[in-house]
Amino acid sequence: MSTNPPGYELPLRLFLGFRTIIDEVHAELARQGHPDVRPLHGFVMQAIGTHGTTAAELGRRLGVSKQAAGKTVDTLERVGYVERGSDPHDARRKVVRLTERGVDSLVRSARIFDDIRARWAQVLGEDRLRALEADLREVTPADVFRLDVPGWFGGFD
Repeated sequence: MSTNPPGYELPLRLFLGFRTIIDEVHAELARQGHPDVRPLHGFVMQAIGTHGTTAAELGRRLGVSKQAAGKTVDTLERVGYVERGSDPHDARRKVVRLTERGVDSLVRSARIFDDIRARWAQVLGEDRLRALEADLREVTPADVFRLDVPGWFGGFD
């Protein structure tokens, strides 16, 4: 007679799956010319988006203070993934935008995620992977782009 695994194993396995994928994405990004991108940076660049944002809005999107968001923007600016500029509609506002390098890292990471998913489908079988994804959709919120994970995890100084 088999027993169910302890309840704490499920979140740990889900986290390990997440961690395995994220580590693989960043190792491949480094091989493709983006060695400075860290997992936190992906959340930040997604939160900045294609139209840019202010540090205050970025902090709200990430669930952290404006100052914490600003420190990460400083890092991303130093390594060439974002730039600061004036808002064309309000010169008093400073807007953070992705650079071409920042966009390139996101485009590459999307392709890498697709490659990893394809490999998981080979290992698990496409039907089982689709079933896993469908089951996770059933038990998780519909909004897959919650970007406040770094703040929730306490990932900012």
